[in-house]
Amino acid sequence: MMDPESQKGSSSASKKDSWKNVLLLAYQSLGVVYGDLGISPLYVYKSTFAEDITHSDTNEEIFGVLSFVFWTLTLVPLFKYVFIVLRADDNGEGGTFALYSLICRHAEVSLLPNRQVADEELSTYKLECPPEINNSSKVKSVLEKHKNLHIALLIVVLLGTCMVIGDGVLTPAISVFSAVSGLELSMSKAHHEYAVVPITCLILIGLFALQHYGTHRVGTFFAPIVLVWLLCISALGIYNIAHWNPNVYQALSPIYMYNFLKKTKKNGWMSLGGILLCITGSEAMFADLGHFSYTAIQIAFTFLVYPALILAYMGQAAYLSMHHDLTSSYQIGFYVSVPESVRWPVLVVAILASVVGSQAIISGTFSIINQSQSLGCFPRVKVVHTSDKVHGQIYIPEINWMLMILCIAVAVGFRDTKHMGNASGLAVMTVMLVTTCLTSLVMVLCWRKPPLLALAFLAFFGAVELFYFSASFMKFLEGAWLPILLALILMTVMLVWHYATIKKYEFDLHNKVSLDWLLALGPVLGIARVPGIGLVYTDLVSGIPANFSRFVTNLPAFHAVLVFVCVKHVPSPTSPPPSATSSAV
Repeated sequence: MMDPESQKGSSSASKKDSWKNVLLLAYQSLGVVYGDLGISPLYVYKSTFAEDITHSDTNEEIFGVLSFVFWTLTLVPLFKYVFIVLRADDNGEGGTFALYSLICRHAEVSLLPNRQVADEELSTYKLECPPEINNSSKVKSVLEKHKNLHIALLIVVLLGTCMVIGDGVLTPAISVFSAVSGLELSMSKAHHEYAVVPITCLILIGLFALQHYGTHRVGTFFAPIVLVWLLCISALGIYNIAHWNPNVYQALSPIYMYNFLKKTKKNGWMSLGGILLCITGSEAMFADLGHFSYTAIQIAFTFLVYPALILAYMGQAAYLSMHHDLTSSYQIGFYVSVPESVRWPVLVVAILASVVGSQAIISGTFSIINQSQSLGCFPRVKVVHTSDKVHGQIYIPEINWMLMILCIAVAVGFRDTKHMGNASGLAVMTVMLVTTCLTSLVMVLCWRKPPLLALAFLAFFGAVELFYFSASFMKFLEGAWLPILLALILMTVMLVWHYATIKKYEFDLHNKVSLDWLLALGPVLGIARVPGIGLVYTDLVSGIPANFSRFVTNLPAFHAVLVFVCVKHVPSPTSPPPSATSSAV
C-alpha cells in the first residue's frame, strides 16, 4: 500500500507532467492553429485599401482601420472563441459538428437513423435532462416537437461545415500568394507577374505533400517558424511605433471607428470586407481543438499570438501615418513598413509562415470531414490516425489531394489577394455566424444558462458578424461567389448522401431476415462450411441484413463462424473503455 507522502509526491509529479504536456501542446499549436491568424498582417491593410478607401493626410482612414482591427481581434477571437466557444467542446473535439453533437445529446433532434435505447449505455452519449430543465426549457421542447426544425438545424450545420471546407481551399492560396507577393518590391513588374504564381503553386504542392506525416510531426516542425514570425512582427511593430508615431495607441479608441465610418460612409462599410481578414483563422482554433486541448490553445493565443498581432497592426499604422504619399494597395502592403535592411530575411520568414498558416485550416478540414462521415453526412473516405496519443490527429489522403488541386486552381485563377480575400472573408463570416447560433443553443440546452443570456450572446456577436458579413457579401461578383459555389456543391453531396444513408437503413430494416431462417436454410441449400471466421458489417443492431441472403444463395460455402458486426456512430467522439464494445452470442 502506498503511503500518503508517496501519493502526494506522485500527484505532484503527475501535475508537473500535465503542465509540461499542456505547454508542449501550446507550443505545437503555434505551428498548426495560429499560422493563419499570425500571417493576417500580410494582407489586411492591402485588401482594405484595395479599392473602396484611400489613405489621406488626416490619417482618419488608417487610424479607423486600426481601431476596427483592434476591437475585432479583441471581441471575436479573444472574448468569443478563447473564453466562450472553446468551452463548448465535445469530449475534446471542436467544430460545428461538435456543437451539433452536444445539442443532439441534450435534446431529441438527431436524424441518425439507427439510434437505439442501448446507445444510452454509453455514458458520454447519455442524454442529460434534469427535471428542472425538462420543465422550464421551452427552447428544448420547441426543438424536439417540430421535425422541420431538426432538418433546418442539420442544414445550418452542413452550411457551416461546407464553408469550413471552402475556407480550406481559399486560405492556403491567399496565405502563400500574399507572402510571395513581397517579391514585387525587389523585382520588375514583368518578372514579378510571371514568378509569383508558379512559386505559389510549388509551395502549395510541398505543403500538401507533408500532410501524411501527421499533425504532431508537422506541428513540431512548423511551431518554431510561427514563433520566429510572431517575434519578428512584434519587433517590427515596436520599432515602427517608436520610430514613426508613438501616439498611434490613441487610435485604439472606438471613437476612431465612428469617425472612419462617418467620413467614408458606404465605401468605409464596403472596406470592412478587407478588415475582417484580421480574424481569419479564428474558427481554426475551435475546429482544431481535437488536435490539442482547450488550455493549450488558450495559453498560446492569450499570451503570445494576440499581443504580437496587436503590435504588428499598430506598427504598420504608425508607419503609414507618417507616409501619406503611399496611396495604392500596392504601396500599402505589409512589406513597405519593413526596413530595407531586413526586408529579405523577413520575406523568407513570411513565406515559411504562410505555409504554416495554411496548416490550421487543413487540419480543421480533416477533423470536420471525419465528424461528418461519422454522422452519415459525407461519403466514406480513408481516415489515417497519425498519433497514438491524441485521438483527433488525423490525415485523409483523398481530401488532402483534392484540397491541393483546388488551392492551385484558385491561385492560378484569381492571381491577386483582393479577389481571394473577398472569397475567404465570406466563408469565414458564414462559419462564425453558424458557430454563434449553435453556441447560443448549447448555452441553453447544455450549460443550462438562462435563455436571456444566450439571446444576449447571439444578439451581440451575431450583430458584429452580420455587419461584416453584409460588407463581404456585397463583393459577390469580385470573388465572394466562389465559397457560395463550393458550399452549394458540397451541401448537395452531403444532403444526398445523408438521404441515401437513411433510405438504405430503412430498406435493410424492413427486409431483414431472422437468424432461424438462416439456420434452417443452410441444410436445404447444402452449403459447405469452411474453417475460419467471417465478418459481415451491417447497420442493423439485430437481425440479418437482406443482402446476406444473396450471399448465401449464390456462394457454395461460407465460414464456419460468422460474426455480424454493427458499427455504431453516435454523436460522441469517444466512449469509455468498458462501454466501447459490446458482444452477443
